[in-house]
Amino acid sequence: MTTTEIPEFPMPRAAGCPFDPPPAARALQGETPLIRVRLWDGSTPWLVTRYADQRALLVDSRVSADATRPGYPSPAPLPKGGTGFGFILMDDPEHARLRKMVTAPFTIRRVAALRPAVQRIVDDLIDELLAGPKPVDLVEAFALPVPSLVICELLGVPYADHGFFQDHSKVVVHRDTKPEERAAALRALAVYLDRLVGAKLGQPADDLLSGLAARVAAGELTRPEAAQMGVLLLVAGHETTANMIALGTLALLEHPDQLALLREGGDPALVASAVEELLRYLNITHNGRRRVALEDIRIAGETIRAGEGLIMASDIANRDPAAFPDGDRLDLTRDAHRHVAFGFGVHQCLGQPLARLELQVVYSTLYRRIPTLAPAVGLGEIPFKHDGSVYGVYELPVTW
Repeated sequence: MTTTEIPEFPMPRAAGCPFDPPPAARALQGETPLIRVRLWDGSTPWLVTRYADQRALLVDSRVSADATRPGYPSPAPLPKGGTGFGFILMDDPEHARLRKMVTAPFTIRRVAALRPAVQRIVDDLIDELLAGPKPVDLVEAFALPVPSLVICELLGVPYADHGFFQDHSKVVVHRDTKPEERAAALRALAVYLDRLVGAKLGQPADDLLSGLAARVAAGELTRPEAAQMGVLLLVAGHETTANMIALGTLALLEHPDQLALLREGGDPALVASAVEELLRYLNITHNGRRRVALEDIRIAGETIRAGEGLIMASDIANRDPAAFPDGDRLDLTRDAHRHVAFGFGVHQCLGQPLARLELQVVYSTLYRRIPTLAPAVGLGEIPFKHDGSVYGVYELPVTW
C-alpha cells in the first residue's frame, strides 16, 4: 500500500489473528504518521497512526471533540437531536461543567472502597458457574453480569432491568445500526433513566443517580441532562468492561505462559501490571477517537486544515514500536501504564479507576478459583465483534 491511496476505514482484522489490529493499519503506521482515509459517508479525514502524535493532538486545544461540528468524522450517522452520548462529545467549558458533576464517585479513593463489594460479586458468580452445567457461555454467565451488577449498584439502577439496558446498549454500539434504530434505543434508555431520576427526586438514596437528582433539584442540571448522563454511564459502565473480561480471558487462555503468571502468583502489583498490559494489547475501542481541527495544525510534516477530521487509532498506537518495543507480544510484566486505551487528556475515560478495579478482581480470582478453565470450542468457532464500536466476543464457551 502506498500513501497516495485512500484506504477505507475501519479496516478489517486478519483472519486467525483476532487480538491484533488490522494489518493494513499497522502497515500504514510503518509508512507514514498521517494519511487520509475514507469513511462510510465518503469523507476523508486524517488517520493519525503513531502514539506520540496521537497524544499530542488529544491534548491540543485546537482540536475539538464536538461531534456536531462540520468535519467531525462520525463513525455512523448521528441521531436527530444530538449525539445521545452527553459530555464525552462536547468541548470545554460545557464538557468540564457536566463531567465534574459525576467525577466524585470515580475517584481512586472512592473506587477502592468498592473492592470488597466487587469481590463478593465476582465470587458469587464463580460459585454459580461451578455449581452449574458445563460448557457455559462465559459472556452471558460472568463477563456481562460482573460490570452490570457493579454499575447498577453504583448508579442505583435495579439489576432486574439489566436485560432491557443491555439489549438497547447493543443497538447503540453496533456499527451497522440504522440511525433511526440507534435514536430509538437512545430515547428508550433516556426515558428509562429520566423515570429513575424522577423517583430519586422523591426518594433519594446513596447512589450516583440520587446525586444527579439533587443537582436537578438545585437547578444545576435539567432532568434531560441528568438522564443523558445516566445513559452514558450505564452503557459505558458495563459494555466496555464486559468485553475486556471476556476478550482478556480468551487472550490469556491462548497464551498459557502468561496465564500461569496470574494463576500461580498472588502479587497485587503483578495483577495491576497484567491489567494495563491487557488493556494495551487488546484495546477494545474499535473505531478510534474522533476529533476535528478548529485551526490549522502543523504536525508530523503535514498541515491539518481547520475543519478537517482526525481519527486517533489507539489500537495501533498501543502497538507502536517507538512507544512499546515488541508490542505485538503479550507480556504481563511489561510496564504498559502509558497506553492510550482510555484516551488521553481532558476527555480520557472517567470510569477508568472502576474498570481497573473490576479487571483486577476478575483476573486475580477467576483463574485461581477455576485453574482448569479452558475454551470449549476452537478459536475459529468463537464469534468476534467485528461489527461493533467496542471489540470483543459475542460468546465464549468454556469448560473446566
